[in-house]
Order: sequence, then C-alpha cells, then structure tokens
Amino acid sequence: MDLFKLREKRTTLGREVAAGVVTFMAMAYIVFVNPKILGAAMGEDLVPALAVATCVGAGLLSILMGLASNYPFALAPGMGLNAFLAFGVVIGMKVPWPTAMGIIFIEGAIISVLVLTNIRGGVMNAIPLDLKRAIGVGIGLLIALIGLQNAGLVVASPATMVAFGPLGRESLVAIFGLVLTAFLMARKVRGAFLIGILVSTLVAALAGMVHLPARLVAGVGLEHFRTFFALDIAGALRFGLLGTVFAFLITDFFDTMGTVVAVGEQAGFLDRDGRMPRLKHVLLVDSLAALGGGLCGCSSVTTYVESAAGVGAGGRSGLTSVVTGILFLLAVFFTPLVAVVPAYATAPALVLVGYLLIAGVRSIRWDDAASALPAFLTIIMIPFTFSISKGIGCGFISYVLLKLLTGKVREVHPLMALVAALFAVDFYIS
Repeated sequence: MDLFKLREKRTTLGREVAAGVVTFMAMAYIVFVNPKILGAAMGEDLVPALAVATCVGAGLLSILMGLASNYPFALAPGMGLNAFLAFGVVIGMKVPWPTAMGIIFIEGAIISVLVLTNIRGGVMNAIPLDLKRAIGVGIGLLIALIGLQNAGLVVASPATMVAFGPLGRESLVAIFGLVLTAFLMARKVRGAFLIGILVSTLVAALAGMVHLPARLVAGVGLEHFRTFFALDIAGALRFGLLGTVFAFLITDFFDTMGTVVAVGEQAGFLDRDGRMPRLKHVLLVDSLAALGGGLCGCSSVTTYVESAAGVGAGGRSGLTSVVTGILFLLAVFFTPLVAVVPAYATAPALVLVGYLLIAGVRSIRWDDAASALPAFLTIIMIPFTFSISKGIGCGFISYVLLKLLTGKVREVHPLMALVAALFAVDFYIS
C-alpha cells in the first residue's frame, strides 16, 4: 500500500477500509434519490438506468480521486444540481435531456480549463483564512441539519419554517444511534461511525422497521446503460442557455471549494496559511467529474461533503475514496441490499460530523469586525439558505464591501474582488 503512503499519513489499512465503508454508507442514499429526481424529468422507465449511471459515475470518479490525489474525498452526482437540472432546466425550460447533459459537460470542460490554468486554485488560495474556516463551520451546521432532518428531529413548519419533529420509531432509533456513536467517540473507539450505523440498522431490523429484500442481487443488462453518451453539446451552446451554463458553473465551482476546505481542515490537510498540498490534483479530478457526469447521463458529479464522515472515522488517504468507489460499483448489482440501510441510521454520523467541523469557529479572529462579520454571514447563510455556494457568495461580497468601506481595500486579493462581483451577478440573475 505504498501508493497511499499509509505509514506517512499515520493510518492503517483497516482504518482506511472502515472509513471508506462509512463514507459509502453516508452517501448511499444518492443511489436511490438521484434516479428518482432525474426520473421525474426523463421518465420513470429510465430510473433503473439512472441508478446504474449514478453508481458508475460515483464509483469510477471516487476511485480516480483516491488514486490521483491520495485524499479521502468521494464523489457522486450533486444534490441540488440534479434538482435544478431536472425541474428547472428540463421541465421548467423544456430543454431536451441530451442538451441538459451537454450543459453539464460544457461547465465541466470550462472548470477543467480553469484548473489547468491555475485560476481555480488561485481563487482558493486568495480566500482569507478566517473565511476558509467559516466555510467549514457553515458546512458543519448544514451537515448537522441534514442529519437532524433525516432523523425526523427537525421538520418543516409553515409558521416557523422549521420545528422539532414528533418522536416516532425512526427518530428514537436515530437518537439511540446518536447516543451510541457519541459514547464510542468519547471512549475514542475506532470505527465509531460505522459501528453506530450498523447497530442502528440492526435495531431497526429487530423492530420490524427494516426488511431484507426478496432478492439481494439485481440483474444488469444493456438497457441499463441507455443514458451513457447521450448528450447534445451543440444544442447546449445556444446563446439562450449561456446563463444556465454560468449558473451551473458557479454553483459547482464553489460547492466543491467549500467541501474541500471544510473536510481538509477537519483532517488536518491544510497548512498554516490554509493551503492544501496537491490541491490541483483534487480540483482537476472534480472538474473532470462534471464531464463524467454528463457522459454518464447522471447529472454533474462533484466532491461530497459526506466525505467528512469517512474522515471522522479515521480516513486520511486516497484508499478511503477507492474503497468507497468500489462499493458504489458493487452497488450496481446490490441496489436492493444498499436500500436496507435507512437514512435515519446514518443520520447520527452526519450530526456528529457537524460537531467535528464546527470546532473551527474557535480559530476565527473575532476581534476584527471587517473580517469576522463576513465569516459570521458565511457560517449562518450556508445552512439557512441550504446552499454552500450561496453562503460563500454572501461571505465574499460582504468581505469585499467591508474592506472597501473601512479603507482596507489593499487587503483584498484581486481574485477575491472578481469572484465577489461574479457572485453579485449570479445573485441578481438567479
């Protein structure tokens, strides 16, 4: 395993494998959610093919990330991007599906060029350290919120937007899993997240809430690959769709940036200046992932914030991502078995990942309002808007404005000013 430098990273083969399993379990919902969302636009008859495309896209690109970067970042079709593509573009704008996939392919190609020309890495390195830490904290709150929703402990409310949910059997299993996993973490037990997920699933099964499927293996034939290479690039280059390409571009660009910063900070990958070694490798694979998503017909594939679950379980090398990717590829044949693990069983892992990520708030310099207020806005807007890119945009714009108004414009990197302006345009047209 010299390829992954496990000894140098102070990890072990067993720990990396367990972390890969935890990451997969935290992300496995995408195998079922993504096909359902895209199927609403493409037709229910294509849902099985979309499930295969989702597994193949996530599997191959997670493996590529692990091999190329040696970081524990896993990838899959992005939530939010898939819904915008299906409901906003295909259904809302009546754009044919091949053309929609062409849009994804083009935005991936543009981002790849930005990586190869070092522009994307330059933008990440131009972000002040306090804002980078704020991004991680905001994403931690977002992950925790998603976990609480999956557990049924936080629900929608017409009066207050969110409210405490009624305690049902699923919520009680999630609370049990949360207490168990927290106890194991406090006792410094390796694999606490994995143990919590498996035990919670077992409890749900014993309570009759989870049932083994009639068949464990699903057959796969040529008809399951109908979405592959079905894209219309020429149609996506129409002038009227350029704004849509830009919307996908800026969302994909900054969602990934926020994820890499947050997970990298949690794992200790960032140096004293908040920079990550071999960042270009990570960004290039992520950019190529959008291209891959278009080719597979499964929407834009991107780096997943649930990678933090694997990092929380001890994953520190690309082997974690390779294991996750292999499990996604196996899921092509075992989709009935993957469905056995319910969302409320993985919810405790997401809540506790939020706990791990929020620790970065103590390192933010709160005595300088011109820097601290944008950090605060970033932290609250990511979970409140349920969008990493929108939260980052609010932080960037407020940072540039406050530095300008307080006469500290020289502290603003030109790339920060440019990106803030692009965010302002995006907010206006979206």
